[in-house]
Amino acid sequence: MADGSVTASTGIPPSLRLIAGLALAFANFMVILDLTIANVSIPHIAGSLGITLEQGAWVITSYAIAEAICVPLTAWIAFRFGSVRTFLFSMMGFGLFSLLCGLSVSIQMLVMCRIGQGIFGAFLMPMSQTLLLRVFPPEQQNIGMGMWAMTLLLGPALGPIIGGWLTDNWSWNWIFLINVPVALLAIVGGVALLRPIETERQILPIDYVGLVLLVIWVGCLQVILDIGRNHDWFGDPLIVVLAITSAIAFLIFVVWELTEDHPVVDLRILRHRGLSVSLVVLAISFGAYFAGFVIIPQWQQAWLGYTASQAGFSSSFTAMAGLLTAPLVVYLMQRYDARVLVSGGVLWVAVVGLLRTFWTSDSDFWTLSLPQFVSGLGMTFLMLPIINLTLSTVEEHEVASAAGLQSFMRTIATAFATSVSLTYWGDTQRAARNDIVGALEPGAAGGSIAGLGLSPEAALQTIGNLVEVEATTLSVIHVFWTTSTILLIAAALIWFAPRPKRPGGGMPMGH
Repeated sequence: MADGSVTASTGIPPSLRLIAGLALAFANFMVILDLTIANVSIPHIAGSLGITLEQGAWVITSYAIAEAICVPLTAWIAFRFGSVRTFLFSMMGFGLFSLLCGLSVSIQMLVMCRIGQGIFGAFLMPMSQTLLLRVFPPEQQNIGMGMWAMTLLLGPALGPIIGGWLTDNWSWNWIFLINVPVALLAIVGGVALLRPIETERQILPIDYVGLVLLVIWVGCLQVILDIGRNHDWFGDPLIVVLAITSAIAFLIFVVWELTEDHPVVDLRILRHRGLSVSLVVLAISFGAYFAGFVIIPQWQQAWLGYTASQAGFSSSFTAMAGLLTAPLVVYLMQRYDARVLVSGGVLWVAVVGLLRTFWTSDSDFWTLSLPQFVSGLGMTFLMLPIINLTLSTVEEHEVASAAGLQSFMRTIATAFATSVSLTYWGDTQRAARNDIVGALEPGAAGGSIAGLGLSPEAALQTIGNLVEVEATTLSVIHVFWTTSTILLIAAALIWFAPRPKRPGGGMPMGH
């Protein structure tokens, strides 16, 4: 077919489908992993290259900006060059820039190579998803989507663990170099197995205006989200200018793309109510989930004395639980309305968030980790059906566009969740600290602690430390009250999507 759409697998032997599916899922895992693998290594990178921590943060920001801009372009690229060619070329580019990142000798070189990583990684996410639908026949596509969705949970969870271990035991360079052999294996596997499901190319005009507008509004938005916390948000004129520029460019972009004959991003597919509603619910739910994922490890390390490895291990329980329930969800998706599964999964994660509001500053490892595990049991009920529901409501030739928008919404939701949750956490921490200090009687408290043999200065320092720990814990509880409320809203919103034509919201496969 000439439209780059998803069709049933006809060229890959059944015995090789699982291998091809694993190669695609692992490629996506590698890209997702790179979103978080560098986080714990920034201090090492900064020390090695002789830069500040704020300059080192651009190692993360540059990747996120490039990825956010390029993800929506996936469908246009796939139409023009073919789905398999796009995947293989992107994997080659990702592997090459990973190698260059590992060999970088300056922050300028590292940031430029991270931009290259983000550009090629952006295409790998939706293309791996689209090709998985082509690898498996209709009756097995839920298996393929299950494999792909699990990478969304495993990647962020394992990123800090793998990144910390490689940095501590080898060097920060290896968090990038480790991608190279994985990329080579994926390229070899792709060349050997995926050519039968290649799509024909269409020579489409280049929408230069839409492309420029996309770069402007997404780039400005991503910069705002990345530096806003450190620049007092709209108290900084730079943030105000970026926000106005992003908003104006976005409005013009929407009007232009809706009227352009060959848009770089096909916004017309949002006419499908199922897609629009599913994208909103996916963004809200994944963002609320990711907010907790960002806050908990930082709280554990900064205030509870956890090492990076211990905090990462605690977070990984979510992905471990997801692996256990994924087969059950795949089975249920073939028999029940996807909206029931999504709503139930969101409610499950919301209730677990409410259970976390009973945490205290002296909660032990398992008290903090078991809710992570229980939350993971419900995340697959959310992620797998909503991914299928998102793609099942569009027409056959629109699946690649829908996959690109899905990845874009998830990327932006992650950026929003990180920025907003950390800001909210800091604000509520200061408010809680003020409340605690107002309720204390410093003289009596200091006298009691001084009675333990501490000097007045040491007693005040001890009180201050106790206040900070309790204030931070209270702010964590506030975050989970808020995210649980947001999740409850998302659980209701999914019912605005139309009922799927068949259980699980199967992919559009017919001609």
